[in-house]
Amino acid sequence: MTTPDTSPAPRPAQELYAVSGLEFKQLTEAAIAWLTTNREIINALNVFPIPDGDTGTNMLMTMQAAYREVAGRADKNVGAIAHAIAHGALMGARGNSGVILSQIWRGFARALDSQESFDAPLFARALKEASETAYRGSVRPVEGTILTVIKDSALAAEDAVQRHREFRAVLERVVHAAQASVARTPELLPVLKQAGVVDSGGKGLTVLLEGMLRYLRGQPLDQPMDTVVRPLHLDAVGAALEAAEPGQEWEVVVDFRPRAAVDLPAFYQQLEALGTAIQVGEGDGLYRVHIHLLKSRRHEPLELVETFGTITNVHMENLLAQVEELQAVEVPPLPLTPVAPGHLGLVAVAPGDGLARILASLGASAIVDGGQSQNPSTEEILTAISDLPTDQVVILPNNKNIILAAQQAAQLSPKQVAVVPSRSVPQGIAAMMQFAPSGSLADVSAAMERSLSTVQTGEVTVATRTVELNGVAVNEGQVIGLLNGQIAVAENDLSATVLRLLERMAASEPEVIGLYYGQDVTEAAAEQVAEAIRERFPDLSVELHDGGQPHYRFIISAE
Repeated sequence: MTTPDTSPAPRPAQELYAVSGLEFKQLTEAAIAWLTTNREIINALNVFPIPDGDTGTNMLMTMQAAYREVAGRADKNVGAIAHAIAHGALMGARGNSGVILSQIWRGFARALDSQESFDAPLFARALKEASETAYRGSVRPVEGTILTVIKDSALAAEDAVQRHREFRAVLERVVHAAQASVARTPELLPVLKQAGVVDSGGKGLTVLLEGMLRYLRGQPLDQPMDTVVRPLHLDAVGAALEAAEPGQEWEVVVDFRPRAAVDLPAFYQQLEALGTAIQVGEGDGLYRVHIHLLKSRRHEPLELVETFGTITNVHMENLLAQVEELQAVEVPPLPLTPVAPGHLGLVAVAPGDGLARILASLGASAIVDGGQSQNPSTEEILTAISDLPTDQVVILPNNKNIILAAQQAAQLSPKQVAVVPSRSVPQGIAAMMQFAPSGSLADVSAAMERSLSTVQTGEVTVATRTVELNGVAVNEGQVIGLLNGQIAVAENDLSATVLRLLERMAASEPEVIGLYYGQDVTEAAAEQVAEAIRERFPDLSVELHDGGQPHYRFIISAE
């Protein structure tokens, strides 16, 4: 798949009054290059001192998906380029930051619809539409976030075009306003001030704008920023994980120009007979077909497309080559629950192999890999929905940073889809206890959502930096416990942290404690912690499971 691997050649410093489609593509490429360079700095802007900062990675993967839509295009029409970028960002959106970023691109593209180029005033209007679209897409807009930064950037552009008509001059004032807006985010969002960081999503958006400006100035895009707005412990930044979905054996992408109008529903049915992960994009008289299928059938999409029009481009990729090492290990198949005719299907997001098996055994019809630092894209969730043989589906995101992507996938699907906004795996498991495949979608999803409040979630990990939050002093390297997403305890010992966290969870009240150990904990060590719990709380029933999740030593459920 094509993504910008190197920085674009610097543009000669000269005045620019109209930005064409090709120039806008170059600006986007520069923005991605600068974001790539500074991704880990953005990842480090994490409120909690836990090794799951992933905003930079999510925004980068969203932008890479956006760029793939225009990589091979030489359009001069800036509206066409903008709409292609918006479509790519929409389908590739990962995490809350990626979803909001895709909405920003959507609004920006709407303002440029059918335009050959944009000047400074149109750029300002596009930023305003981008801001308004992002705010409309947020159920409860929170100031001090990326929303504030795009709003302040749009206001700066409107002011700048009153005095300037040259694009770079306007962009300079937009970047300055974005930087100032990011610096103010801790004053608008107290939790940022308490943690000593600025908003990571706002910073990511600012970096994208900075990349465009640096390109116009002829400045390098491969040297990271020397400083950041707030002091950070960059040595504690964890490596970002980029999960690749194996899919079937081959991925085929075919672009074609139709001879006549295409009956998309009928075309989609023909594609479904060939493979999975199907996406059909339309724009500027061109259709793009994306499909995963067996090696023996990899030429059949070409034959099908030729009956509709003229093929303009073909891309084939061996998906198995990407997961060759994983294939060497024999992994038993997930016990996914088949969907009976007329019944509901359930898609659950799981952050580890063990948790995936547990969710599958409880009734999930499809599992999407994802969790902290590996948020699935909108397209991956949409594919899981599409692959189920039913038109009524429930989604359990099981992570607060995946809820928006799940909701976006639900909106894009032609099926009836309900998102039960589970913010953790324990909440998801509690919701699955209320899942009745033969019930009505509205009644079942409502019962599942009500169950979310019946369980408490504990998470145990290691602090990546020193900070004081919620009255808890945390030193880098300590074992910390989070209760329902908030830091609750910090100790130097794993068992001590778990026991104190259970006290905060009122462990004497619930009857059952679910203890899911992560990939960094051995079974023997997990058994020792479970035994310590039984000794401290003899009336509790402790159920120990191999969760296999990254970052978190334990995930704890108290029902």
